[in-house]
Amino acid sequence: MNERFEQRLMQVQVRRDIKTLGDFTAIYCRGNHADRTRRAFASDAADLGAYGRKPPVVCDECAEHLRYGEKRRAYCPKDPKPFCAHCDTHCYKADESEWQRQMMRYSGPRSALHGYAIAGIRHAMEARTWRREMERRAAETSDGTTTGNDAAR
Repeated sequence: MNERFEQRLMQVQVRRDIKTLGDFTAIYCRGNHADRTRRAFASDAADLGAYGRKPPVVCDECAEHLRYGEKRRAYCPKDPKPFCAHCDTHCYKADESEWQRQMMRYSGPRSALHGYAIAGIRHAMEARTWRREMERRAAETSDGTTTGNDAAR
């Protein structure tokens, strides 16, 4: 574990995102890998307390995907971080991105049944905000105008 990873894990939003990723992975694993041996997840982020006192219980395959996702989130260069679907920088490898998409599609609708109704509402509101922002940026670029960030490039 390096110092940069530790520093990023101290940020509230990063910890919240990683915890949500872990919880969603556990929902996915419970529903799709019930026949596999599952155990409490161990990682650098778990050692730093990102999951609180109760780490997610996942199989080995889901654990590897979750470790990858933790690192991608912790090292995300964007601040504030957009949803990966709305981001212009794609950090995930193609197969990992597809796995994350599949896991989120399965876990998202089921999350309210597992105590994540408020987080789901917050997520929907954030998604709406990012969609509008992306539409605004697309309209600006099609009009030929640039934002302050684009002019600096």
